[in-house]
Amino acid sequence: MPRKYGKQASEKVGRAMHEMKRGKLKSGRSKKKVKSRKQAIAIGLSEARKEGGKVPPPKKRAKRKAPAKRKKTTAKKRAKRAKSRS
Repeated sequence: MPRKYGKQASEKVGRAMHEMKRGKLKSGRSKKKVKSRKQAIAIGLSEARKEGGKVPPPKKRAKRKAPAKRKKTTAKKRAKRAKSRS
């Protein structure tokens, strides 16, 4: 079975992990410190992907479901509800 990730990917992830452990790895535009191991790996894979390394494409995100629509009450039910309240 062929390798899923190439050499370049493992080097980039290794460098990202090294920087994260030293507190030097920053994320995207916000430039905030990366504290999560998973985020450091994701950054390394993303960099390898940009440079054309052998890395599978990122997983697709699930689309958000639209909230369930409320059923409209019938005039009969509204009248019954109003009667019980008074």
